[in-house]
Amino acid sequence: MTRRTDLHPVLDRPDVGAPFFSTWQVGTPLRQRQTVEAIADTWQRRPWPTDGLLGYFVYAAEDGSGLLHYSQWADEQAYEAFVKTRRQERNDAIDTAVPGIERVGLGRYRRYRSLAGDEGRAARVPGCVVIVDIEFDGPDPARQRAWVDAVEEALTAEPNSHPGGISAHFHLSTDGTRVLNYAEWETAQHHIDALATPGDGIGSPSALWQRVQTWPGLTKNGSVTRYEYALGLVPH
Repeated sequence: MTRRTDLHPVLDRPDVGAPFFSTWQVGTPLRQRQTVEAIADTWQRRPWPTDGLLGYFVYAAEDGSGLLHYSQWADEQAYEAFVKTRRQERNDAIDTAVPGIERVGLGRYRRYRSLAGDEGRAARVPGCVVIVDIEFDGPDPARQRAWVDAVEEALTAEPNSHPGGISAHFHLSTDGTRVLNYAEWETAQHHIDALATPGDGIGSPSALWQRVQTWPGLTKNGSVTRYEYALGLVPH
């Protein structure tokens, strides 16, 4: 069976072989709430689709316009089987409840590295999830990893660590072109305050952060979006 949970996902659980992220545009805060409840109702009325799906989580964009979906799969084969047999029927039920949803796209990733603050994750519940989406000008898996390594070096050397930051989970797209950082913060205000400090983004004005921000091949098509946890679905 399918069970609803208020617990946030564990991003670094070792049995997740294929973490996927997708976005839907729904238009307004009201439709955003209606879509979350339509997803919950649709899934809870049906059996958990496969042992290969470990968890499915939905987040509401801060501006009320969209939703982020994060699904934890054991492998891509489990996802492909779900697509063939169960996905469309569930999407149809959701679309009947809330017509006009725009499904923007699905990104296939592999988690590369997770970093936690000094206090660790266990003692703090994220009140805000920040998705940092980075794009490069072409596929290069070695460049993806090298950029994340440079971010870790800059974070480790950061003289002014920001309060409220809990963890950062870096994912590499399977096509070699993107890096997605799923960052957990105590509150959205903590993230807003961190962005307001000197520097370009979260990092202080240092040579290490400048290196990160001017990495060869980095495009200007990246984005930073704040979300609030809205729904968790797991097998019973």
